[in-house]
Amino acid sequence: MTSRPPPRPAAKSYDGEGIVVGFDAHRCLHAAECVRGLPAVFDVDRRPWVQPDNAPADEVAEVIHRCPSGALQYHRTDGMPDEVPDVPTHVSLHADGVLHVRGDLEVATLFGPRHETRVMLCGCGATANTPYCDHGGPCAGHG
Repeated sequence: MTSRPPPRPAAKSYDGEGIVVGFDAHRCLHAAECVRGLPAVFDVDRRPWVQPDNAPADEVAEVIHRCPSGALQYHRTDGMPDEVPDVPTHVSLHADGVLHVRGDLEVATLFGPRHETRVMLCGCGATANTPYCDHGGPCAGHG
């Protein structure tokens, strides 16, 4: 019998008026799209660091869509749709060895399949968060 690692803790959730923001720290690669895009909502020097009520839900959703790793997700509670996957699916291999993928995705993980719209997958195979990149492998020095 093969033992499995314990499941990762669920993403932290930040409730706002009309939108709920989820953040999975294990997936964050610090692209900083959120902090640059909407600093009133995303401020790493403040607790909680995500304050979705500091901007309209549409703006929060638009900035989250820029997050390449998918560490940030959202769920609309104001009747507007959740994130619509990019069509067609787009895959690109970056110089740092990371596969950037956007689309309607099903990613096989150690904990079972996950539905995703944005991911950064490990291109070198040396990650502690398989299959997601954690910049812990030999390709971390590139870029």
